[in-house]
Amino acid sequence: MAWIELSLTIHSNEQERIELALEDLGALSVTLLDAEDHPIFEPAPGETPVWPTIKLAALFDVAVDRAGLVHALTDLVPEIAPDQLEFRDVPDADWVRAWMDTFQPMQFGRRLWIYPWNIEPPADATGDVIVRLDPGLAFGTGTHPTTALCLEWLDGLDLRGKTLLDYGCGSGVLAIAALKLGASAVIGVDLDPQALEASRDNAERNGVADGLSLYLPQEYANAPQDLLVANILAGPLAELAPLFAQACKPGAPFALSGILAGQHEELLARYGEWFEAMEVAQREDWVRISGRRR
Repeated sequence: MAWIELSLTIHSNEQERIELALEDLGALSVTLLDAEDHPIFEPAPGETPVWPTIKLAALFDVAVDRAGLVHALTDLVPEIAPDQLEFRDVPDADWVRAWMDTFQPMQFGRRLWIYPWNIEPPADATGDVIVRLDPGLAFGTGTHPTTALCLEWLDGLDLRGKTLLDYGCGSGVLAIAALKLGASAVIGVDLDPQALEASRDNAERNGVADGLSLYLPQEYANAPQDLLVANILAGPLAELAPLFAQACKPGAPFALSGILAGQHEELLARYGEWFEAMEVAQREDWVRISGRRR
């Protein structure tokens, strides 16, 4: 089957009304993309992330009357001019396979590898620690610089027999990597129930589900752990500093990421009350802070 895509660039305050109009006209899907170059971060529960200027793309059945669609949409939303609308043909494709074919194994540190499910590790990879993930997941596969920084940090530690708190666990990639690197138990915390499901599913598929306990923030008892990693955002990291101090045993290594360069100075000062020996690592525009509990 083939489709047609209708796209236009709009301001964020127009997004909801135009999206509803497109759905009323039979759009099979509506996708929002950044029309310029504005970073966007994890939204709070119930929030929909939007950029100031949005490229909105709606997918329709190929048989739709394009002229009729333009007329109907401009009737519903008169401020849209017909010359704002662009159409393109979208051929049929195996979208999942096309995406998976672009996702290749990635190495982090000396031992740790992330492999997509469609690629088998080589037979001689006996010394490697391999995490298998579905590259279609929305919660992280290691491709983002913040995740990569945390994976490299984990690879550089001796985790044998240790317990770890992964706060903001997402897909579970950090928790699973820690367990495969020798951690005895990992606690994963995330405010999104779907993220906990993704973590649970990935842990089962990697054979480490018995070592992973998963909680929403309000359910987590905050018992002290041997290590802590949190790949979230600078704002929540600042707010959670006292909780993280309680969650770490004396001398426990910790790593924080999800921090844009320039945001780390404030966090270094904030965490300095409880943590020491702090170091900063940067990849692209993103920063990791690591150190240990006093």
